[in-house]
Amino acid sequence: MQLQICAAFVILVISFIGILLLVINPEDVKESAQLMYGIVLDAGSTHTSMYIYKWPADKKNGTGIVSQHNECHVKGGGISSYAGVKGGAARSLEECMEKAVQEIPQSRHKLTPVYLGATAGMRLLNMTKPKESDEVLKEVGDKLRTYPFSFKGATILSGQEEGAYGWVTVNYLLEKYIKYGFVGQWLSPGRDTVGALDLGGASTQITFVTKQTVENKDNLMKLRLYGQDYQIYTQSFLCYGRDQVLLRLLAHLITTQGSDSSIVHPCYPAGYSHSIKLGSVFDTPCNKRQNPFKPDDDLQIKGTGNYNQCLGNVTHLFSFNNCSYSKCSFDGVFQPNITGDFMAFSAFFYTHLFLQNAAGITISSPAHLEDAARFVCNMSFQEMQKKFPDEGNMHLRDYCADSILLRVLLIDGYGFSDLSFPHISFQGKAEDNSVGWSLGYMLSLSNMLPAENVLLRKALRTDAWRAVTFFFSALLIASTLFLLRSYYRNSTKLCCYP
Repeated sequence: MQLQICAAFVILVISFIGILLLVINPEDVKESAQLMYGIVLDAGSTHTSMYIYKWPADKKNGTGIVSQHNECHVKGGGISSYAGVKGGAARSLEECMEKAVQEIPQSRHKLTPVYLGATAGMRLLNMTKPKESDEVLKEVGDKLRTYPFSFKGATILSGQEEGAYGWVTVNYLLEKYIKYGFVGQWLSPGRDTVGALDLGGASTQITFVTKQTVENKDNLMKLRLYGQDYQIYTQSFLCYGRDQVLLRLLAHLITTQGSDSSIVHPCYPAGYSHSIKLGSVFDTPCNKRQNPFKPDDDLQIKGTGNYNQCLGNVTHLFSFNNCSYSKCSFDGVFQPNITGDFMAFSAFFYTHLFLQNAAGITISSPAHLEDAARFVCNMSFQEMQKKFPDEGNMHLRDYCADSILLRVLLIDGYGFSDLSFPHISFQGKAEDNSVGWSLGYMLSLSNMLPAENVLLRKALRTDAWRAVTFFFSALLIASTLFLLRSYYRNSTKLCCYP
């Protein structure tokens, strides 16, 4: 019986090698192709990040697997913060762009596209000071043209575009459109897509596929990717990003407490106090002050660390009334029922990570989220500093409000429940790629996402071919030796012990 099993195993191995050799086209066994590169500058409201992407320069295939090669975070604020500062936004990009020059081979410089996409910070600037917004975009565009790459433009993304490109990125990285097969073929698995939840500094986005009727056509986008049609719901909430919510919360406390000189802050931890200029609170279109005020006056703020009061004040920033549709999230915005899995990234991820570390629990339900938020809000500033000595004071100060924002957005706003909340995956990276809208933006603008599904063969590189050949050869030799050994033992038994 043992001999028969060994023989069957050897035959199986030989057959598999034969099939593998038949499937792989000899033309697909070749030396490694050079790489192509692309650069995207994510000009957010609080900072700018540069991402370098790479993919095989395989003309036969047409497209390759795009992955992140490197990233660089620009020092200073977002480009919108340089409004009125001539040349400031352009100069801020220099260090990261010089890094790109060094990272990308010189032979590929002229073939490397460069895109700059600005998000909610520039959307706000364009609303209030369109001339200064245009000047900032022109300055950064002129600067990027001085580098040896192929500059493709600097634009301000709409909120819906930002949400849609984030959704494209998430599902591309998770191989929801297509999947790379073992023998080098692209397969169409028809897998369910994943919704995208993005929380930036000035806006937040929710995007997901829905089969329900989208009652507001401004929320509807239809995409055709790899032969599949997708109807996606996408909504961006301007002024509901983390930083703008914190400023709106301050303005609300100043108004309700009726003082321009000092307030108590229920979201700041007990034992924390500091002062800011009054003008910094209202220097945003998200805060409208009817009464005159002196921008240079100091505002004294004292933290009290009260979860219930913090929750009440943050909730006041949202409107859950006056819905003219069959269903709304908040502020009268239509939203169908959420379905499927979601990935939450950007500030969603970082806040969720801190909450889990602080409370020492895995947050997988609305109740867990509320318990963790309550735990953080009840910590004194000294307790926070002792437990998280490497965190900056401003981050520690804001974590209570950040956690309440997550709770109100996800539970009260978007409607995640005990059943749907466990389907949210909080991630900062996927397959070693930073998650955000930038990859989806480049893929879409560079036509690397075909509308129709095509059968593509991916060249098996020489080193991969050698590894596969060595592995199966070793397996074949080991199986043969095992077979001969078993045969020898059986022969000896028959000869000597009749």
